[in-house]
Amino acid sequence: MRITSDLTDAAISQILGERIERYRIEADLTQAELSEQAGIGKRTLERIEAGRGAELVTLIRVLRALNAVDGFERLLPELPVSPIERLELRGKQRQRVAHPRPRREKTEHPGVREGAPVTRWTWGVPSSGSPPPARGARSTKGKS
Repeated sequence: MRITSDLTDAAISQILGERIERYRIEADLTQAELSEQAGIGKRTLERIEAGRGAELVTLIRVLRALNAVDGFERLLPELPVSPIERLELRGKQRQRVAHPRPRREKTEHPGVREGAPVTRWTWGVPSSGSPPPARGARSTKGKS
């Protein structure tokens, strides 16, 4: 049976298990012999062949013992780098996914967060026009 994207995970596991079993039989190996060569338990190999899943490392060990690791290259081949991407990277390999961020408009006042209230700074002269009291001077308001 052909593996296609419309199959369920369980169906794909079942098909892969059956294929591993056929490879094992073609290699003229018993489950005990293959599990020993792969360094896994016989019960683990039985679960794999039954399509009940396995860790990726375990699957790699089984395929290595069956001389079928090259199948991974066909399964997930390396993506070619486009000529434009090669020029942009200039020897640097892409390490993470970056989505374009929305552009912010520049504020009049650098260093001030957008949306923060902006107040003008003065030399201590209040906008009412009267000078501030001198340092250490006592207020005379309300005294007669």
